[in-house]
Amino acid sequence: MRTFLALAGTVTALTVAAAVPASASADASAVLTTGAAGGTAVAVGDTLTAPLATGTSATLYSSATGTSGVTCKASQFTARATANPAAPGTATESVTGHTFDSSTCTSNVTGVTGVSGITVDNLPYTASVSSDGTLSVAPASGSTIQTTVKLRTLLGSVTCVYQAPKLTGKASNTDSSITFTNQQFTKVSGSSLCFASGYFTAKYAPVTDAGARVFVN
Repeated sequence: MRTFLALAGTVTALTVAAAVPASASADASAVLTTGAAGGTAVAVGDTLTAPLATGTSATLYSSATGTSGVTCKASQFTARATANPAAPGTATESVTGHTFDSSTCTSNVTGVTGVSGITVDNLPYTASVSSDGTLSVAPASGSTIQTTVKLRTLLGSVTCVYQAPKLTGKASNTDSSITFTNQQFTKVSGSSLCFASGYFTAKYAPVTDAGARVFVN
């Protein structure tokens, strides 16, 4: 199944704040702003949140081109801004939460009857957002990005653990979104019902700071 990052944190999460960058203007502005591109700077310590984009799902599939795995219709990440320099530059965040609502998750894997839970482990992660919209999520030194997926099967409960060294996404100012596409996780434990690899895809939007949309500059 696809690990959610935090996964998915999972994600999952994880991760992670902002959107497709605007061109740098003559007036200096911070990398992350609210209200508009070049607007009010996001303050260090502010909490950024984002749910899945309306009408989308987070998926963890067995291959980058397949459709077999786990699908969740509700997920959210929470991150705290830790640095927000002048643009162009790179802002950083601490991803403190990445959740998946297992009641909205389903699986089409043969032998699997339901999803009991998806947990993004080893938080917090560090997220960096560059002025070009590139988003990177990394674990603490000596740790790894990890997601635990618990499945109900015909033979009882199965736990699948997936890990990834990092995640890469893209931010867009069009809808203040962050998109992860086919981020690969590797199974480190679990039965044969757990895929050897999981490919995580999700779009989170809008990223907000106290209800105001976040933009990347």
